Amino acid sequence: MKIQRNILLNPGPATTTDTVKLAQLVPDICPREKEFAELLSALRQDLLKIVHGDPEKYTCVLFCGSGTLNMDVCLNSLLPADKKILIINNGTYSSRGVEICQYYNLPFIEMRLPFDEIVDFAELEKLLQENPDIYLVYTTHQETVSGLLNPIREIGALVHKYQGILVVDTTSTYALLPLDIEQDNIDFCMASAQKGIQAMTGLSYIIGSIAEIEASRHYPKRSYYCNLYLQYDFFKKNGEMHFTPPVQTIYAAKQALQEYFAEGETAKYHRHLRVHETILANLARLGFKTILPKEKQAGLVAAVKYPDDENWDFFKIHDYCYQRGFTIYPGRIAATNSFRLCSLGAIDVIDIENFFVVFEAALRYYQVSLPIRYN
Repeated sequence: MKIQRNILLNPGPATTTDTVKLAQLVPDICPREKEFAELLSALRQDLLKIVHGDPEKYTCVLFCGSGTLNMDVCLNSLLPADKKILIINNGTYSSRGVEICQYYNLPFIEMRLPFDEIVDFAELEKLLQENPDIYLVYTTHQETVSGLLNPIREIGALVHKYQGILVVDTTSTYALLPLDIEQDNIDFCMASAQKGIQAMTGLSYIIGSIAEIEASRHYPKRSYYCNLYLQYDFFKKNGEMHFTPPVQTIYAAKQALQEYFAEGETAKYHRHLRVHETILANLARLGFKTILPKEKQAGLVAAVKYPDDENWDFFKIHDYCYQRGFTIYPGRIAATNSFRLCSLGAIDVIDIENFFVVFEAALRYYQVSLPIRYN
């Protein structure tokens, strides 16, 4: 089977291998069969291994849905009745956490920061001291719109000092940047299959403390489908997802994990890093500026300012590239229009070099001045 290979430079879903795509072509199976339960068990163990979790202390709980479902599950499931959530918000995805709290009427405090600033630890400690009812602290590891990397290890250490738990949205860093759930002071992290492991959309997973999940059985029940303990307990008793799983997507995830471990954590990280470096070098060659300085970037997303050129039209450039097999993605940070080039997925330096040939041709075709101009 010949499958057209598109290079996705958007922040997910990511480019996949043909072997992952074709892994979905399996005989039909009832997901309540023992064979499928064994597949799920192995999958959960492998996902836990990626963050080096001790299976005696941590577990992986699978859900059917996108990454936002994980946020919903953690925020509504892990808050005791008499406690508050603190959201460290310096970007779009942390803002989504705020919205989830608002929809559930969860008591929360928002520590709002500019999109290009990480938390001030003295201020964070002061907030934790003044609000002893804060139990769950939530942040995003990499804010995917800007590419900002938050210092979760240091945040987690401070949260634990005040007997809280740290929940981190690692959707855009899991299996991309090296993570160690215990060493990084994470109590719960999360991701979805279409990003770091380079699989398909529809499968998400939460990895976290067994003791905290067990304790949450006594917390207020705010959702039925999106309850972490309920799903965990069903896995524990039956080895299955409580509700119908995305069967074919799970077979793709199994194949993607085989490819992840074959490549290796370190080699995969360095591949994404060299892709990112190639993106930055070519942007600089053309005169483009990124929203964030390099030292604040996670090394996975380059958020690029629109040029000040009357001939620049993102959607025309997008369409030119898209017709030739390359996808770029728009974004807006504060009052700044931008687009993103991401180093996710099954891509390498040669793909970026080929992209910039097409991208530069698009700029010249639409008579955008080179090098790029900014007022």
